[in-house]
Amino acid sequence: MYDRCDVNEARQDLAAWLKRWSGKYPKLCTWTEENIEQTWTFYRLPRQHHKHMKSTNMLERLNQELKRRTHVIRIFPNEASCLRLIGALASETDDEWLDGACYLNMEALREQSKTQLPLAA
Repeated sequence: MYDRCDVNEARQDLAAWLKRWSGKYPKLCTWTEENIEQTWTFYRLPRQHHKHMKSTNMLERLNQELKRRTHVIRIFPNEASCLRLIGALASETDDEWLDGACYLNMEALREQSKTQLPLAA
């Protein structure tokens, strides 16, 4: 659904998907219908953001770095020391994301938010 041009196309695909699978997986289809509205937010973002938002690369890289740094220590003396390290690493990563190369062009989002209407139901 996230390769579609807009939310209306995605809704059409969802309707076809629900029709296909509702007989075999009724609980999944019911759950999907109840919770899908949250994912339509994706279509409110500028089109150039879509390829980045579909990917979990940033999250995977963060998890990889946390694992690498905590693995060096092996055994933490207590839970608080582990949380301090992870908090410091998360803060460091946040600083890098703010000051480093821009992953998403937020100017495009600011411009779009000036003109975009709410997502149609």
